[in-house]
Amino acid sequence: MIRSLLARKPIEALLAEGENPNGLRRVLGPGDLIMLAIGAVIGAGIFSSIGTAAAGEILPSGVVVRYGAGPALVVSFLLLGLVCGLAALCYAELASMIPQAGSAYAYSYATLGEMIAWIIGWDLILEYAVGNIAVAVAWSGYFSSFLTAFGVTLPAWITHGYRTALLSSDPAVHSLLETAPRVAGIPILVNIPAFLIVMAITWLLMRGVRESARANNIMVVIKLLVLTLFVIVGAMHIDTSNYVPFAPNGWRGIHQGAAIVFFAYIGFDAISTAAEETKNPQRNLPIGILGGLAICTVIYIVIGYVLTGMVPYQQLGSAADPLAFALKATGMTNIAKIVALGAVFSMAAVLLVFQYGQPRIFFAMARDGLLPHWASKLHGKYRTPYITTILTGVFVAFWSLIGDAGETYDLTNIGTLFAFALVCTGVIVLRYTDPDRPRPFRVPFVHFVGIVGAALCIFVMKGLPHLAWVRFGWWLLIGLVLYVLYGYGHSTLRKHRPPVPVEPPPPIGR
Repeated sequence: MIRSLLARKPIEALLAEGENPNGLRRVLGPGDLIMLAIGAVIGAGIFSSIGTAAAGEILPSGVVVRYGAGPALVVSFLLLGLVCGLAALCYAELASMIPQAGSAYAYSYATLGEMIAWIIGWDLILEYAVGNIAVAVAWSGYFSSFLTAFGVTLPAWITHGYRTALLSSDPAVHSLLETAPRVAGIPILVNIPAFLIVMAITWLLMRGVRESARANNIMVVIKLLVLTLFVIVGAMHIDTSNYVPFAPNGWRGIHQGAAIVFFAYIGFDAISTAAEETKNPQRNLPIGILGGLAICTVIYIVIGYVLTGMVPYQQLGSAADPLAFALKATGMTNIAKIVALGAVFSMAAVLLVFQYGQPRIFFAMARDGLLPHWASKLHGKYRTPYITTILTGVFVAFWSLIGDAGETYDLTNIGTLFAFALVCTGVIVLRYTDPDRPRPFRVPFVHFVGIVGAALCIFVMKGLPHLAWVRFGWWLLIGLVLYVLYGYGHSTLRKHRPPVPVEPPPPIGR
């Protein structure tokens, strides 16, 4: 029984699936992958959760959810750069060996067995789909701020979800529970902009990967120009007294600040879900993963240093748009408008990359029989997994209407860190179980990198609130129940059957 649950899928079978002529279309090069990485990583973390990481989070009741890092936020970024750098090395080796759309799910299937692979596939929903709820809510905040700067103020009850108002420490936002319109006594608090941007991104992704990559490249260029502007003008308004005390809550603040701002770094691994749409993936995937992460780490450290020097860190906690807030606080209102516009484009790019990744993981799981066959169907014209793209979009859009970014950050972070830890473990396991297989990219000092990488992921997980662990436990339990009820009985590996075939796309207009 245990042996069948931990049965590993042969790498040869995974490679064959990726070369199916009826499968996904290979159109992406190394430049596209780096731009996808920047598109995913530079987003809600730097434009939204960075404020919470610096200032901490206190509930209206006075309960401390997490302590802030203060100006030592740059140390939090360095810590995360180390954690993610080790994980990225492991991702690069496995992605070059197993260039398959399933990402960590596929790597776990080849190294740790089917049940662990299912857990990772289920867990990755937290990173991509649930994580995108937080991004959509953050996008809405910046979009509303941008409109307000030009004299257009949307009613608060259509720009704040119910749980955002319920959990906010800002009295003005929390009071929406009393002032919002009511139906049958229930306050109507729905985040309409968040809903609309998710549906727009879903439509774009339906058009094909080449078109989506072009849109992402444009948005990435805009966000880099805006961040460069922020650094230049912000550096001219640094008050060094804001750096004292440097670490107001000591190592605990740095640790817990890193745990929340880890959300900023997730996304580099989304590049691995593009494996079956990448030209020469053995060469280009490591370039995209490692190159994108290195560029983003430098950007985060510079932004964190400038931001905490511009205003006292305590003021950043209640700001939905901390970068624009810091510019306004130092008298640069016009520049704040430009940054708000840049954030709108920036987080739209994050939404695009994350919404891109989730359907492809479902696609890979459906080929293995762990999800229903319809999840592996491709669009006749665009060769995209259109059914799961639509379902993912509807799920994220609905929860964006009522959800809160803060609690979503925690759930996304703990799920992603867990996946990273297993990838770090898997790369070591594969060195023993398949030592002779060609490795286009090899992790240097693999035992050190894998063990320390996994340990650091677990260490950062410990910095998350207790409630995040409870919710994560329930999430995994639900996933295991679904595996028992469906995945176990339909697994093509267990039944010794070939993968569920990816049908040739039907003729256009059929």
